[in-house]
Amino acid sequence: MTATHPTHAPSRAKRGAAAGLTVFAAVMLMIAGILGIMRGIAAIAEDEVFVSTPNYVFAFDLTGWGWIHLILGVVAVLVSVGLFQASAWARVVGVGIAALVIIANFVSLPSYPVWSVVMIAMSAFVIWALCTTKKSDF
Repeated sequence: MTATHPTHAPSRAKRGAAAGLTVFAAVMLMIAGILGIMRGIAAIAEDEVFVSTPNYVFAFDLTGWGWIHLILGVVAVLVSVGLFQASAWARVVGVGIAALVIIANFVSLPSYPVWSVVMIAMSAFVIWALCTTKKSDF
């Protein structure tokens, strides 16, 4: 009598957790993208919405940063749609976009400090969620 060897397929609970983290990342990236779009439009349309700090190392024009946030927001929304479809490319690009969102929000800290910290935290959770599961977990 031969013993049966367990297959290396992930358990149902592990697949559910992996799918849950991917949906979490997709939702958070979608929210970050939509809010980035709104922040970009606000910076492009009306510079008086933001506080300006005169003695900050990274001094940039708010309209320019508005365009950067707008573009990153649009790409984040598109990538989140790919994450909802469990695309492998979306997982890789999602980590990259979230990292760029963190950098953009770090550099724009003087213009909108509290919101920049919130966006940095959201993007860090997206990176964590996308990096903790493997494609083989699905």
